[in-house]
Amino acid sequence: MYTEKVWQALISMQELETGNFSPPRLVLIPPDSIRVVNWNINRGLRLQKVIEFLASAKADVFLLQESDLNARRTHHLNVAKEIAQKLQMNYVFGREFQELTQGSHASPAYHGQATLSRWPLSNSRILRFQKQSNFWRPRWFLPEVEPFQERIGGRLALVCEMAIAGKRLVTYNLHLESRGDDVLRCSQIEETLEDARRYDIRMPIVLAGDLNLDVSREPASTAIDRAQFQDAFTNRHERTTPDSFLEQGRTIDWIFTRGPIRAVEPRVHSSISASDHFPLSVTLAFA
Repeated sequence: MYTEKVWQALISMQELETGNFSPPRLVLIPPDSIRVVNWNINRGLRLQKVIEFLASAKADVFLLQESDLNARRTHHLNVAKEIAQKLQMNYVFGREFQELTQGSHASPAYHGQATLSRWPLSNSRILRFQKQSNFWRPRWFLPEVEPFQERIGGRLALVCEMAIAGKRLVTYNLHLESRGDDVLRCSQIEETLEDARRYDIRMPIVLAGDLNLDVSREPASTAIDRAQFQDAFTNRHERTTPDSFLEQGRTIDWIFTRGPIRAVEPRVHSSISASDHFPLSVTLAFA
C-alpha cells in the first residue's frame, strides 16, 4: 500500500508546467519548413553549454529529455524555464519523476521532459506508460541519498500541439526506460503508437526522444513501420552517445515523422560535449 506521502507525490506527477516567452508576431503565410532539435540534456548539468548550442541551432522546436526542476545537482534551477527565457520560446514541462534524493518534502525536486517552441503550444498532456520498471521505486532499506537515485513516478511521452501560422503539428517527446530490457521499451513504443492513432493520418506528427534502444532492429522497426512513421535518419545512422572507457557509443536517440511532412538535412552533432548524449537536428518540410 502507498503511504499518504507517496500518493500526494504521485498526484503531483500528473502536473504540467507551462510558460510563454516567445514575443508575439504576425505571420500571415505559414513557413515551408521548420527546424527541430531533439536532445537528452543530462539534467542540465552543463546548462550554459546547453543554452549556447540551442541558441546556435536556430531551431523552431526543441524536444528535450532529462530536464531538472529544483534539484540540488542543478542548483535548484527550473532548467526548462531557464532555457525558454534565454531563447525567448514557449515551453511545456512534464514531470517524469520526483527525485527523492534531490529535494525535500517541503521543496520537492523533479525531472522530466521539456518541449519548447517559437509557436503557441496547446492541448499538452502526459502519456505515462502502463508498463514501467520497478528499479527506481523507493525501498525502506535504502537511504534517500544520491547514489541510490530513488524516484517516484514513471517514464512518459509528453504530447503537445502547436499552431504554426495556420498549420498544426503534434509532437511526442519520449524518454523510454533505461533499465529492464528491450521488451519493456518496445511495449512503451507500442503505447505511444497506439495513442498517435487518435490523430488523422493527415496530421503532421513528430515522434522523438531518448528511446534507449536501437529502433532499427526488430520488433521495434516493424511497429514503427506499421504505424506509418518514417525514420528521419534512414540509412544515415550514427551513434548518439559518446564512447566511454567502459563501452562504445550507442544509437538510442531518434526522430520519426508521420503525415504530410518530409525530413531533410538530418544531423547528429557529435562535436557537442554538453551532455552524455549528442543533439540531433532535422529540417521538416511541409508537403
